[in-house]
Amino acid sequence: MLPERFKALLGKKKTKEELDAHYEKMDLEKGDFPAMVIAAIITFFPILLIVLAVFYGLIWLFLIRG
Repeated sequence: MLPERFKALLGKKKTKEELDAHYEKMDLEKGDFPAMVIAAIITFFPILLIVLAVFYGLIWLFLIRG
Protein backbone atom coordinates (compact mmCIF):
# COMPACT_ATOMS: atom_id res chain seq x y z
CA MET A 1 0.00 0.00 0.00
CA LEU A 2 2.87 2.38 0.69
CA PRO A 3 4.94 3.69 -2.18
CA GLU A 4 8.36 2.11 -2.55
CA ARG A 5 10.31 5.14 -1.32
CA PHE A 6 8.37 5.12 1.97
CA LYS A 7 9.05 1.41 2.36
CA ALA A 8 12.75 2.09 1.86
CA LEU A 9 12.68 4.70 4.64
CA LEU A 10 11.02 2.31 7.07
CA GLY A 11 13.68 -0.34 6.67
CA LYS A 12 13.24 -4.05 6.95
CA LYS A 13 11.64 -5.93 9.79
CA LYS A 14 14.28 -7.52 11.99
CA THR A 15 14.02 -11.00 13.37
CA LYS A 16 14.24 -11.72 17.07
CA GLU A 17 17.79 -13.00 16.65
CA GLU A 18 18.87 -9.81 14.89
CA LEU A 19 17.34 -7.68 17.63
CA ASP A 20 19.00 -9.76 20.35
CA ALA A 21 22.37 -9.39 18.61
CA HIS A 22 21.83 -5.63 18.31
CA TYR A 23 21.05 -5.23 22.02
CA GLU A 24 23.98 -7.42 23.05
CA LYS A 25 26.33 -5.07 21.17
CA MET A 26 25.16 -2.10 23.23
CA ASP A 27 27.63 -1.29 25.96
CA LEU A 28 25.84 -0.15 29.09
CA GLU A 29 27.82 1.18 32.00
CA LYS A 30 27.16 0.23 35.60
CA GLY A 31 24.61 2.97 36.41
CA ASP A 32 22.86 3.17 33.04
CA PHE A 33 19.88 0.94 33.85
CA PRO A 34 18.93 2.73 37.10
CA ALA A 35 19.32 6.04 35.26
CA MET A 36 16.94 4.87 32.54
CA VAL A 37 14.40 3.75 35.17
CA ILE A 38 14.62 7.10 36.97
CA ALA A 39 14.21 8.95 33.65
CA ALA A 40 11.13 6.86 32.82
CA ILE A 41 9.61 7.61 36.24
CA ILE A 42 10.29 11.33 35.85
CA THR A 43 8.73 11.24 32.39
CA PHE A 44 5.62 9.16 33.03
CA PHE A 45 4.75 10.00 36.66
CA PRO A 46 3.41 13.52 35.97
CA ILE A 47 1.30 12.20 33.09
CA LEU A 48 -0.06 9.45 35.33
CA LEU A 49 -0.91 12.01 38.02
CA ILE A 50 -2.79 14.16 35.51
CA VAL A 51 -4.79 11.18 34.23
CA LEU A 52 -5.66 10.10 37.78
CA ALA A 53 -6.67 13.66 38.66
CA VAL A 54 -9.01 13.78 35.66
CA PHE A 55 -10.59 10.44 36.62
CA TYR A 56 -10.96 11.57 40.24
CA GLY A 57 -12.53 14.83 39.07
CA LEU A 58 -15.01 13.01 36.85
CA ILE A 59 -15.95 10.60 39.62
CA TRP A 60 -16.37 13.49 42.06
CA LEU A 61 -18.40 15.45 39.52
CA PHE A 62 -20.84 12.69 38.58
CA LEU A 63 -21.05 10.38 41.61
CA ILE A 64 -20.27 12.26 44.77
CA ARG A 65 -21.55 15.73 43.89
CA GLY A 66 -24.51 14.56 41.82
